[in-house]
Amino acid sequence: MNNNYDVIVLGVGSMGSAACHYLAKRGHRVLGLEQFEIPHDQGSHAGQSRIIRKAYFEHPNYVPLLQRAYENWKSLESDTGTQVYFPTGLLYAGKPDGVLIRGVKESAEKYSVSIEPLNSSESKIRLPQFNIPDSYDILFEPDAGFVTPERAVLLFVEQAIKHGAEIRTKEKVIEWKESGAGISVKTDKGTYNCAKLIITAGPWASQFIPQLSTKLSVTRQVIAWVNPKQYIPFELGKFPCWLIDDDSKPGMYYGFQVLPVGQMGGPIGLKVAHHYPGTVTDPNNVNRISSADDETNLIYALNKFLPEGYKSMHVLKTCLYTNTSDENFVIDFLPGYDNVVIAAGFSGHGFKFASVIGRS
Repeated sequence: MNNNYDVIVLGVGSMGSAACHYLAKRGHRVLGLEQFEIPHDQGSHAGQSRIIRKAYFEHPNYVPLLQRAYENWKSLESDTGTQVYFPTGLLYAGKPDGVLIRGVKESAEKYSVSIEPLNSSESKIRLPQFNIPDSYDILFEPDAGFVTPERAVLLFVEQAIKHGAEIRTKEKVIEWKESGAGISVKTDKGTYNCAKLIITAGPWASQFIPQLSTKLSVTRQVIAWVNPKQYIPFELGKFPCWLIDDDSKPGMYYGFQVLPVGQMGGPIGLKVAHHYPGTVTDPNNVNRISSADDETNLIYALNKFLPEGYKSMHVLKTCLYTNTSDENFVIDFLPGYDNVVIAAGFSGHGFKFASVIGRS
């Protein structure tokens, strides 16, 4: 067996699967190493849907990346004949002077992103599922929507393999080190050599890059799928994605449509989550059992903003955020190396960028 590669990618999740695809498409000999199956729900890239949007409240500097990401998602769809981006529109709501509304307006103005301001009366007519406080501003981004994460990861991996990449699953990396002019990677099943190494290990990044251990924090996040009082008003095609800056609790609540499981896979129900760092955890020892507080927090948001949105809890799942102190991504050469690239700290708002980060 020839165990020499141009590039080895550690972690074949959101960014790693895309990197494998684009590198192999360019003709490089690529090995992707993944400790779990592909896809899996142990990290940050599962959960049926991820919001994609251009009026980026986090910072306007992300918008050019997003414009390219939209193009690349469409290219993936064209290459595979499979839809991964669903333009459902996105409702933003929050305090007029809050970080969400101010940030959306700033990015939209700077890059001419189409957003529509709605007053309370217009909102109730167009989107009667919502109950938005009169003190909130309401904006609607028609070209926003969601990307299907599991499907996208699988498509990237499929395309990578078609272009000659080797992808090994259920193979745990033990260590990597410099070896001559290149890099040697040892796993629980073998040793491989490469000219360049890319580390896209998500919550496990610090285990391969000790220098990041004080820069990244991994937190436990809970996502719910609930049974609404009526399913039809919340189905795909009748209901947008949403992101609301609550005036009583930190962070933001967000959610998605009831998706057709025959087309998208499960879970069944109306999806809701809280965008706010949860309890710091060890990615190898995560408490996957949801608590009453986890459930109560998400029910609170549904009862406040979607009066018909909650009848009963259906599924609670736990995923992981890998957080940086300023919520910006870490993408760079590892200090002291010109052949090791790190990409980490994407959690909370990173998946939508996979198609552009992986190609960079």
